[in-house]
Amino acid sequence: MVDERNKKIGQIPKLPGVYIIRDGLGNIIYIGKAVKLRNRIASYFNADIGSKSAAIISAMRKIDYILCASGREALLIERQLINKVKPYFNSMWKDDKSYPYIKLSINEDFPRLFLTRKKLKDSALYFGPYPEIFYIKKLVRWLIKLFKIRQCKIEFSQDNLPPLKKVKSCIYAHTNLCLAPCISKISSAQYKENIKDLEDFLNGKFKKLSNLWKEQMKTFSDNLEFEKASEIRDRLFAIESMAERVMISEISQDEINQSIDRSDSLNELRQILHADKLPVIIEGFDNSNTQGTNPVASMVRFTNGLPDKKNYKRFKIKTVFGSDDFASMKEVVFRRYSSLIRKNEKLPDLIVIDGGRGQLNAALDSLWKLKLKIPIISLAKRNEEIYFPDKDTPLVLSKNSKALRLLQAVRNESHRFALSYHRLLRKKSEGF
Repeated sequence: MVDERNKKIGQIPKLPGVYIIRDGLGNIIYIGKAVKLRNRIASYFNADIGSKSAAIISAMRKIDYILCASGREALLIERQLINKVKPYFNSMWKDDKSYPYIKLSINEDFPRLFLTRKKLKDSALYFGPYPEIFYIKKLVRWLIKLFKIRQCKIEFSQDNLPPLKKVKSCIYAHTNLCLAPCISKISSAQYKENIKDLEDFLNGKFKKLSNLWKEQMKTFSDNLEFEKASEIRDRLFAIESMAERVMISEISQDEINQSIDRSDSLNELRQILHADKLPVIIEGFDNSNTQGTNPVASMVRFTNGLPDKKNYKRFKIKTVFGSDDFASMKEVVFRRYSSLIRKNEKLPDLIVIDGGRGQLNAALDSLWKLKLKIPIISLAKRNEEIYFPDKDTPLVLSKNSKALRLLQAVRNESHRFALSYHRLLRKKSEGF
């Protein structure tokens, strides 16, 4: 039983996603997110009996999951699903899901910087919310020191300063960690001028600082000043965390449904392939030519069921003359994967060839020559038959199959990309 469970957990990808825990009646009792789904789900089976998760574990009977394109998308989908379903344990622990904002109180004569979980209509500037609370806390403390912002909670204005006896012994003023407006060391106008750079920083204009900190961290490391290097590293983590601000309104129910469909299609495709893991990375190939002229081929990559356009490739056919679809397919598949092997880059989980048995065998021949065992299929256009290397009869899926829709998307995109490249070369050859 344990071995079977571990096998199933091992099939879950280490990718961002949302997991849904159900009880014996199928009711959703908890919804969570994870940057690495496999690790997070596995943790429930290794949790301490006294942990907060123990109550969930005792009621847990089924775990579903939705793959997401990023940790940020997982966070947004988790929030939307929790608001819609309102699972028991999420409601019980709802305070844990309140992420902080950074507040700059420019509505005061002498603004302060601090974290808050409530966004008020008080003319202050709010940034966030941010999911990485640990680093954001460090960032705020560091920014307060850097810009010498007042840390006290005393309410005062330029025209109504606090009594001198109340503030004259302030350690921040005496150690130059604060601009000390409370004892008239700076005017409100000068104070606000001083924090303009802080506003720019909080608005995300910190590329220059990021580059500077990376240089400083390297210098500290080279000089064996590891504590200082660690401080700089945390600042860089804080900047990265700031880029993960949560915009709850940016994701719609349609987008959630699309994410669920992508996850379902990948799971269905894994079952069809009898694969040990999800086909997270799929690469599709197609050829294009006009009566043997300007022969080209394309390779498209889908990651998590979505087009990964930065990893698309175009090929001019080099070794084949005329219209030989099989030989062209053999060439481009060999070129693609010999290149990945040479560069030690990640191989796909599945290869999809546009065509029938002949195109599949041609591509398979190149994989054999390279001694690669990558799952590979072909999809023929006429009846949408799926051909497998080790089966004589092709598989025809229901038109409603989510796996088929994904394979069609890969095939159609590879066809579009090849055709667009062929047209481009043809125009050039014709002098347009």
